[in-house]
Amino acid sequence: MNDSSWGAPTSAGYWGPPDQGAAPAGPAYDELDAQQTRPMPIVPDDPDAGRDAVGREDRDRGAARLSGPPFRDEMPQETMPTPPPPAASEPSEPQPAPKKRAGRDLRAAIGVGVGLGAVIIAALFVVKAVFVGVIAVAVVVGLWELTSRLQERKGIKAPLVPLAVGGAAMVVAGYVRGAEGAWVATALTGLAVLVWRMTEPPEGYLKDVTAGLFATFYVPFLATFVAMMLTADDGPQRVFTFLLLTVVSDTGAYAVGWRFGKHKLAPRISPGKTREGLFGAVAFGMAAGALCVPLLIDGGTWWQGLILGLAVAVSATLGDLGESMIKRDLGIKDMGTLLPGHGGIMDRLDSLLPTAPVVWLLFVVFVGAG
Repeated sequence: MNDSSWGAPTSAGYWGPPDQGAAPAGPAYDELDAQQTRPMPIVPDDPDAGRDAVGREDRDRGAARLSGPPFRDEMPQETMPTPPPPAASEPSEPQPAPKKRAGRDLRAAIGVGVGLGAVIIAALFVVKAVFVGVIAVAVVVGLWELTSRLQERKGIKAPLVPLAVGGAAMVVAGYVRGAEGAWVATALTGLAVLVWRMTEPPEGYLKDVTAGLFATFYVPFLATFVAMMLTADDGPQRVFTFLLLTVVSDTGAYAVGWRFGKHKLAPRISPGKTREGLFGAVAFGMAAGALCVPLLIDGGTWWQGLILGLAVAVSATLGDLGESMIKRDLGIKDMGTLLPGHGGIMDRLDSLLPTAPVVWLLFVVFVGAG
């Protein structure tokens, strides 16, 4: 049988002969075939489920439009969780105020101080010449500390050899020949500093010799007055009074300032010193002077002791501030580390050196040169 005798499928679903008068094949038939062959959507069993799904989809689209960024290039920002409110803290007990602490190791400082005091007293009251040697050694060590710090921090090379030899000679000359011998030895030491520095290049000559002359006056020249004080008949008692009043004044300043100090004395130079500490130094120094001078000095009176104690407190404080100024300029805390709890030798001589000429002069005025 010819294939052309068969047409499109009938409504019964089988192939049969073509209907008579059928329209020729064309676009209409192609479109009908396309419509008939398009897949039909799957309808769920529950008709309400479809509506619910469509509704949820529409709601999701609407929510996305409402919650999304208003502009295309604006990124949605993350929603940060809201932190929980802080829990109410229970009232805590008031904490005690921190206790004041000393800036140094007091145990080491006291131990070293007692040891040095024993050596000095033994040398002072046994043989005067031995004590002169102690002064000379302290001067040489102090000069070494001072010149070392100047070179390390400022690049200043003060000649140590002429300073050390001349400084020791100044102390001995003051003890042997008095003020006249001290002045001559001081002049010769200064000249030796100038000549010694000439052996090196001229760069920095002026600052080096200036520092050397300053060191000559600051350490050995002032220490010479202690040696001259020793030459009197009651020389050991005078030196002992000088040392005792200086130590008592420093102790009073420390104790009162540490306990009651509120008003700074010279904050730009030494922030630790207070006006209350200065008052303590004056009070302790005058009390110690009123007791020591009548007991230890031949012909001394209590009112002379009051004046001496006041002068010692003022000069010791100024001497301490003077060395603090030097150390602040050099950017250091201590001049050395030889004495645990104290620093270096110069850190102990700072208040003694400027006080020595003051005490020597007052003793000469009050009771004579002896």
